[in-house]
Amino acid sequence: MRRFVDNALAITKESVKTFTYESLNNIARLINGVSALLLAILVGKANSLDGAQGWELRPTFHGPRFPRWMENGVSSFNQFIHELSVDDNSSVDYSSAEDEPDDGIYPLSPSSHGSRACRTSTHINHDSHWTDWVAYIFSWILLPARFMLRIPSLLFLFLSKQESKASSDTGSPRLRTFHSFRKGHTLKDHVVQRTIDRRRGVIEDLHLAIEIFIEAIFDMFHKAAHCVFSPSATFRIFGKWFSSPTAGAKDIDDDALNASAPTSTLGANDPAPRERNLTLHHTLNTDARTCQDVITELGYPYEAIHVITNDGYVILLERIPRRDARKAVFLQHGIMDSSMGWVSNGVVGSPAFAAFDQGYDVFLGNFRGLVSREHVNKNISLRQYWRFSINEHGTEDVPAMIDKIHEIKTAELKLSQPDGEINEQPYKLCAISHSMGGAAMLMYVIIRRIEEKPHRLSRLVLLSPAGFHDKTSFFFTMGHYVCLLLAPILALFVPALYIPTRFFRMLFNKLVRDFHNYPAVGGLVQTILSYGFGGDSSNWVAVLGLPHYNMNDMPGLSFRVIHHLSQIKRTKKFRMYDFGSAAVNMEVYGSPEPIDLGEYYSLIDIPVDLVAGRKDQIISSSMVSKHYRLMKEAGVDVSYNEFEYGHLDFTFSHHEELLAFVMSRLQLVEPDLKRQKKALKLRKTRQGSPEVSSSD
Repeated sequence: MRRFVDNALAITKESVKTFTYESLNNIARLINGVSALLLAILVGKANSLDGAQGWELRPTFHGPRFPRWMENGVSSFNQFIHELSVDDNSSVDYSSAEDEPDDGIYPLSPSSHGSRACRTSTHINHDSHWTDWVAYIFSWILLPARFMLRIPSLLFLFLSKQESKASSDTGSPRLRTFHSFRKGHTLKDHVVQRTIDRRRGVIEDLHLAIEIFIEAIFDMFHKAAHCVFSPSATFRIFGKWFSSPTAGAKDIDDDALNASAPTSTLGANDPAPRERNLTLHHTLNTDARTCQDVITELGYPYEAIHVITNDGYVILLERIPRRDARKAVFLQHGIMDSSMGWVSNGVVGSPAFAAFDQGYDVFLGNFRGLVSREHVNKNISLRQYWRFSINEHGTEDVPAMIDKIHEIKTAELKLSQPDGEINEQPYKLCAISHSMGGAAMLMYVIIRRIEEKPHRLSRLVLLSPAGFHDKTSFFFTMGHYVCLLLAPILALFVPALYIPTRFFRMLFNKLVRDFHNYPAVGGLVQTILSYGFGGDSSNWVAVLGLPHYNMNDMPGLSFRVIHHLSQIKRTKKFRMYDFGSAAVNMEVYGSPEPIDLGEYYSLIDIPVDLVAGRKDQIISSSMVSKHYRLMKEAGVDVSYNEFEYGHLDFTFSHHEELLAFVMSRLQLVEPDLKRQKKALKLRKTRQGSPEVSSSD
């Protein structure tokens, strides 16, 4: 009878699991099919996918006909049980030809174009102990059932202890049990770690959570059935439990064997035991890599520099250091972006790595405006933190970072003399900027020239720079008008645009992963975004999947930045922020109207290279050419080039011709070798002996 009940429970459990799996899988297929139907209905709009680099709509992607946790129709739980019988020294490998993505079959996100080995090791580290958290959540859900089944569990524990005592001596069982537990636990961690070796979307997480829930429910019924069909053993355990005064203590000791103990590392400076710190983005199986992770995984050096602006904002200046280099490059991202954009294409296609390989000391700037709200005032309010426009990017953030670069380079090159005899800049600094970063760099150079301060730059390479927005899509045009009309109200209730909570940021991260797993859904989202942005051919879905949009942090968009862009569109001039009051403008600018930066292009005293995209509908090529015409009329040494790119292709896509062009522009600026040799000769002369000086 007991065997019959066990078989019935097993069959019922597998039936329920199969039914729920097939139901969820059919729902996912339905969503994917409806998305494909909508794509077919949107006549002409699906063509926007053709311009997205690396995007492939055809269903050649190894989509989740079976989810990643179900291999060949077998659930990961049954496979896990099977693998537990494998010897500990044998290698467990679940990888197959279908598991490994083929770059030529379906697109990888830009953050995946680096080393596959590095990516695999990263996911293994990030995904450890994911199932522990899921089990922990469901353990709280099943807390009443756990309480009711606690007594039968104790009875079986005591029974097993008595049987082990009868079959062996008193000293070995505990040790043998501990070793068998450690062996099984180690192998379990290895199997689970290999099973969750990649990021999952919402659908796959839902599959896994339901499977764990079903296992927990049927495990409860299985234990209850054993109690019913073994009454003698149950009463015997009850009797020993109440009669033995040390049973409770022994039970606690056995529970301690199954509990996770804090560990310490031998040879560490502080050998005190520490509990392992579990970060939530690891356990929830999301990609939360930082720019530092990408750089160091690919074998490049890294340095993080925290810069404090004059108004108290703490911004991160990242560096791929080449300390002895006399040529440096400063890369500044655009709106809703971070330094991740400059390294997201791996070693081959990223401007930051290309510049470093060419001998440059690479600095990666980050604007203020993260959800973490780094500021010297830890109690700064939400509304106070987000009160900044493009003005602060160009007059506070960029000057603080470039001044820090100057301080670091002069100190490292050891050419700045304390007596002040040598005042020349011992290095050449070029800047590469994208979108709003280009507008901020132009603002920085012009304001520095007005204030008669050195800007320390030798060349500007501006990729689709902001500044003029006369021609925008219908979506942006309506947004600008709404922003201008409702600015006083929106400023009070919407200080910035970002995903507010960790849960929703995690959900967003996983939904984007589903966009990649289900090609029709991803294609529909790509088409809708492209249509909303006027037909821009950028790979929007891949960009949304970048790890800087994660549950821990993400770049936000200040309402004042949006308002500033709306003012620029309305006036059709590249102006600084209008505070809406002549008195405030007079106090800030010295005039009732904001400074028109286009009228001061004649102050730009360095070469400028403007690059536009013919498929760019965010900042069209006609708007970039407007910069070019004004600079040409002002006598600036400026060049203009166009490529067949969308707005985000300048940073997030691998284009060899663009990378070659940018590197060729940088190589036009070389350190003055004669000045270097003269300074070196002067230093050797001062340090040399009198005999050598007289002989010269």
